[in-house]
Amino acid sequence: MALVQVDVTEGVATVTLDRPEAMNALNRALRLELAETVRRLDADPSIRVLILTGAGTRAFSAGLDLKELASDSSAMADTTATAADANPCRAIEQCARPVIGAINGVAITGGFELALACDILIASENARFADTHARVGIMPGWGLSQKLSRLIGIFRAKELSLTGNFLDAATAERWGLVNRVVPAGELLPAARRLAADIASVDPAFAAAYKRLIDDGFALPFGAALALETERSTAANAAVTPEAVAARRAAVQARGRTQGA
Repeated sequence: MALVQVDVTEGVATVTLDRPEAMNALNRALRLELAETVRRLDADPSIRVLILTGAGTRAFSAGLDLKELASDSSAMADTTATAADANPCRAIEQCARPVIGAINGVAITGGFELALACDILIASENARFADTHARVGIMPGWGLSQKLSRLIGIFRAKELSLTGNFLDAATAERWGLVNRVVPAGELLPAARRLAADIASVDPAFAAAYKRLIDDGFALPFGAALALETERSTAANAAVTPEAVAARRAAVQARGRTQGA
């Protein structure tokens, strides 16, 4: 039985974690299947955007399957695997296609890290986030300890990580952790509308722009500006006046449509 469901419509792949009875906890089988699914979709030229969500209404993902970790001595090593074929967060981070996280319920610890691997987050009003690594006694290995402080500030990140307390959707939006919060019934429609907007951009350009943002974010500001100059100089040298004119007309037409 598949643990990851995929629905593809007009270049948008909706990827659903499908262990609702276990709050979509990331056991080894689900981790491997999710990583393989993301890599397969990323290699498909017809796919332009991915949406990642969880089955049911309770959980996006409750994180690593603690029952498995408590009963299998080899499972712990798997949780810190760095290769994209075993680590779903790394597979998402390396995906050239933009990934929208549609957070339908709780995102706890490993599930929180999975959300942070996405490029854009839209949360249901039912979403809640928690980092319980300290309470479980397992150090994060998928990036949470470094990403969270860069997103919401070091003081807030320490509060969440050292208490294990939940962060509600409204506060997550106010702190800049998620792009927006929508009613539960509007979560996937909102994510699909956003995905359609992204899918209308040239996919090669979108991939290059996403890579520039991510690579620059990992650098000091001065080095990031130099990186932008280097890549823009190379890329823009290949842009012709005719291409600019055609795209300008398309942007103007879209602006008139959106403003109507």
